[in-house]
Amino acid sequence: MNTTLLLTQLLNGFQLGVLLFLLSAGLTLVLGIMRVINLAHGALFMMGAYIAASVYGASGSFLLAAAAAVVGSLLLGLLLERLVISRLYERDHLYQVLATFGVILICNEAARYGWGQAPVFMTVPDALSGTVDLFGLAYPAYRFAIIAVGLAVGAGLYLLVHRTRVGMLIRAGAADAGMVAALGVNIRQLNALVFGAGAALAGLAGLMAGPILSVQPGMGEPILILALVVLVTGGIGSIRGAFYGALIVGIVDTIGRAFLPGLLRELVERSLAQAAGPAIASMLIYLLMALVLALKPAGLFPVKHG
Repeated sequence: MNTTLLLTQLLNGFQLGVLLFLLSAGLTLVLGIMRVINLAHGALFMMGAYIAASVYGASGSFLLAAAAAVVGSLLLGLLLERLVISRLYERDHLYQVLATFGVILICNEAARYGWGQAPVFMTVPDALSGTVDLFGLAYPAYRFAIIAVGLAVGAGLYLLVHRTRVGMLIRAGAADAGMVAALGVNIRQLNALVFGAGAALAGLAGLMAGPILSVQPGMGEPILILALVVLVTGGIGSIRGAFYGALIVGIVDTIGRAFLPGLLRELVERSLAQAAGPAIASMLIYLLMALVLALKPAGLFPVKHG
C-alpha cells in the first residue's frame, strides 16, 4: 500500500470528519437538549452555502461571505424556531419529523426559485489555494483550513458548555428543563439560543463545504444522513460524542471507499470485487452504526450525568 496515498486519505477522512462535526454539533445540541428532531438542519446547511456563494461571488471577500453565512443561518434558525419549532416542543416526535421535513421541501423549492436548478460554484479563496507541507506531504491548504476551523469550533464549544454560565444552564436544561424553568430561567429563550447556535454552526459548515462541493438544491439531505449516523455512533446530546463520532465516521467512510474495492480484488474474483466493492464501501458507516447500536445503544461517548 502506498504510504503517501494512505496518509492523504487519512487526512481526507479527518477533514470529512471535522466537516461532519460542524454540522452534527448543532444537531446534537438541538436533539439532546431540546428533544427536538430537526430534519431541517440540512436545509440550514444548504442555505448557509447558498448565502456564502452569493456574497462571495458579489464581493470577492471570503471573510464577508463567512460572516453572511453564519449570521444569515443564525437569523433563519431563529425565525424557524419562532414560527415552527416552538410549537412542537410538547408534541410527539412524529409531528417534529413531519414539520421539519416540510421545511426541507420549502427550502429546496426556495433555493430553486432564487438560484435556479443548476449548481452554483464557489471557488477556493486565493489565500488558501495553495498547499501546506504535512509530514512531507503537500496537502491542499483549504482542506487543512477546514480541519483548523473545526478544531477551533470544537474547543470553543467545549469551553462554552463546560466553563461558562450559559453552558451550565444548557447542561442543566438538558438534564431537567422543568427544574431550570422553576428556578426562574426563561427556558424558551434558552431553547431559542441553542437552536440559533445550531443553525449558525450549520451555516458555517455550509460555508466551508461550498468550495469543495457544488452548491445546489437538496445538497443538505445526504450530509444530514451522515450527521445522524454521527449522532447515533457518538452519542446523542454529547458534544464530545459528536466530535469523536464524526472523526470515526469520516475516516471509516473515506478509507473504506478508497481501499476496500482494491482489497476485495485481491481476495475474490475481479468481476465480483468490482460489483460488490463500491456497494460494501458505501455501507461501511451504516454497518458501523448497527454494530454500535447492538453493543452500546447510548453511543460510544454518551452524555455523562452527575
